[in-house]
Amino acid sequence: MINTQYQTITFSSVLNPAQEDEGRNKKQQLKLLSIDIFSPLKRWLDSLEIQNRKSAQIIAKLIPAQCPFERNIVLFGHKVAQIPPLCKLNPLYEQLVGLRFRALCYLVDRCGEDIQSYC
Repeated sequence: MINTQYQTITFSSVLNPAQEDEGRNKKQQLKLLSIDIFSPLKRWLDSLEIQNRKSAQIIAKLIPAQCPFERNIVLFGHKVAQIPPLCKLNPLYEQLVGLRFRALCYLVDRCGEDIQSYC
């Protein structure tokens, strides 16, 4: 191994090609193990079509416009701490936001409803 100013050069794979193959095999095994268990649910949420006003209204009311977990903790008028928005940790966050957007678009485009009450 040689350390240069910009990068580290490792010669072990040049001197021992079998070691490089072992590294590739391990990476391939890790890829096989990292299965997204939420992918069927994500695809289902993405494929949902809003077909009536009632379901669009329910979806728009149930899925919040902003993260409900973000809070400022105030004690005696001074901000003591802040709880950051944790919604992005939800593996289905993008699909739920997309579903809410489709519901709001349906209400505006097809029903002609004012959606300010949902924001």
